[in-house]
Parts: sequence; structure tokens; C-alpha cells
Amino acid sequence: MSDWDLMMPGMGLTSIGLGGVILTYLGIANTFLTGMQALSGLTMLIGMVFLAAGILSGGVSTSPRAKATTLVIFGIAGSVAGYAISLNTVITSLPRFVGLLIIIIIPTVVIAFSSMKAQKYFKPIAVIFVAAMAVGIGSFTAFGFMGPGAQFSLHPLNETNATQTAAQTLPTAPVITVSIPVNASIKGNPNFTPNTVTVPKGDIIKWTNNDTVPHTVTNAPDGAIFDSNLISAGKTYSLDTSKLNGTEYDYMCTVHPFMTGKIIITQPLFANVTISKGASTQSAGQKYFDPASLSVKVGTTVIWTNQDSASHTVTSGDPSAGPSGTFDSNLIKPGNTFKHAFTTAGTTSYFCTVHPWMTGKVIVG
Repeated sequence: MSDWDLMMPGMGLTSIGLGGVILTYLGIANTFLTGMQALSGLTMLIGMVFLAAGILSGGVSTSPRAKATTLVIFGIAGSVAGYAISLNTVITSLPRFVGLLIIIIIPTVVIAFSSMKAQKYFKPIAVIFVAAMAVGIGSFTAFGFMGPGAQFSLHPLNETNATQTAAQTLPTAPVITVSIPVNASIKGNPNFTPNTVTVPKGDIIKWTNNDTVPHTVTNAPDGAIFDSNLISAGKTYSLDTSKLNGTEYDYMCTVHPFMTGKIIITQPLFANVTISKGASTQSAGQKYFDPASLSVKVGTTVIWTNQDSASHTVTSGDPSAGPSGTFDSNLIKPGNTFKHAFTTAGTTSYFCTVHPWMTGKVIVG
């Protein structure tokens, strides 16, 4: 008969350890990244030893019924596991997770068997296997922190790496910011601020997690179009809207599904300014920038086209004070263009650094 005095603590410790491992690989808790992976593994190992010892307290059953039951259990578990693995396209750390379980299971079986059949050698065997498993998991952890690449790491790809990689490839475009405020994880509090954001196609939306817990920005309902993965406290996620084909997108936080928001994509606004023919010659009645004063809405991209035979610049500032640093086209050759998006209200003066009498301004309202 089974020994419930061993099975009860065994089931509890196994559940706690397995829970830590599962939470890690689901990305809900960065257990492995905060130094708790060895503790989770050891807790699971010790729990399985107690559990196995309790189950095998009366000896290993060799009856046909016991064998058939074992085969059925392994068949069901293997089928479910095989089906789950075949559907996996995202969790690249799954093979390492399986390897970790093997590291735990083999010592567990050996220790449990020795506790029943070779009690004289139980203590040294247990010490050797527990120490070996701790060294193995610790080594993998160390390689994960110090190794030159992800292939040496047990750690799942986290949201910080994903955000940094994406940020390196984002084009230069106006950035619209959205905040995840403090305590957004509490139902009823503001979650995304602003909750609905309207941007011209091509702009970049940047979410900053100002809360103390991780969140995601995932298009509803399945994240097929965009998904930030976990955004840790203080981290950001950027979305390039030039790659979106629709006009409206609902999104949510998969960790806190009551947190929802909306993106509305509009067609970008454009306005044109011509650098007139003969602008390189200062004379009465000559048009330089046409129009010299342009009024546009916030979010408008102004395009300057050089129709003169000489090169010019479009540089923010004025001839007396010099460039302001807001934008500078460098030399625009004849027939070429320069564009700049105006995302905030106000008046911006500009001039040509080659021909300082050429001045203009953009009024953004």
C-alpha cells in the first residue's frame, strides 16, 4: 500500500516546483532570470522523490493490471505532449525545457529506487545525484547569463531583447507615445493613456510601461498582427504603423485582459512647397519658397521640391541666429525632394544655408 505520509508532502513540493518551472516558460514570471531556477528544480526533484517513495512504499507492482495502467498513462501523456509540441511555433526554449525535466526525472527515479531496494547506499546516491543536478542546472544558468548568444541560454527570449532588436530596424518617423499608468493592472483603473490613439499611417506608436508589473500590447483576439510579448516595468514597445494594412485595431494586455485599447490609422497628410526656379539669385519679385508661409494641421508631412538649377537646403532656424536643430535637409540637388513631419503645434521658421535670403515658415495648428 502507498504511504500517504510521504505522498502528501511529495505532491505539495512537486506542485510548487513544477509551478515555478511552468510560470517561467509561459513568460508570466521571470523565475529563471531572477536566480530561482535552481530552487524550482530542486523543489520539484525533492517532491518527486517523496512522491515516488510514497507510491512505491509497498513495492513495485508487477501485475498485468498495473502494467496496463502504466502503459495507458504513458500513452495518454505521450500523445498529448506530442500533439502540443507539433503545434508549437513560438516557444523556442521547449527542447531545453524537456532537457531540464530529464535532468530532474532521472535522479528522481534512481533515488526513489535506491530508497526501496538499496537502502544501505541511499544516502550517498541521493547526495551525489542532488549535487550533480544542482551543478548541472547552475552551469546552464551561468552559461545563460555569460554566454555569447541565445543558443547557450535556458532563458526564454524576453521582451527587452525583442524591443531593442525591433527598435534598431524602425524607420525614422514621428513617434506617438502611449503610457501604461501605475496600477493599470487593477481592474477599474485607467489602463492605456490615451485609450484610443489616432495616427497617420507610417507613424510609430511607442508604449511605455509605467506600472510596476509586466503588461503586453497584443492585437485582439489572437495577436496575429502585432504582439509586444511581456513589457517589463519601465520598458517600452514600438509599433511601425507603415506595416499595418487596416484602419482600426483593438488591442489588449494578455496578462490583464480587461485592459483594452484601440488604434485608428488614418491616411497621412501631405503639403507641398516648391523651391522656385531662379531662387539662387536674389532679386525683387523673385519667389524663393512657394508658398513662403504654409499653414498645416498637426501630423502633416511637408515636402519641399527643388525646381531650381542650383542646390539648396531647408534648415530650421533663421539666417541671423543660425540653425535651430529641428531639421536640416543638407543639400537638395535639382529635381530632388526633402520631407519633414510636423507633430506639434507651433511656428517653425527655416532658410537655405547656401542662400540665406531664402526664408520661409510652417505654421502648425
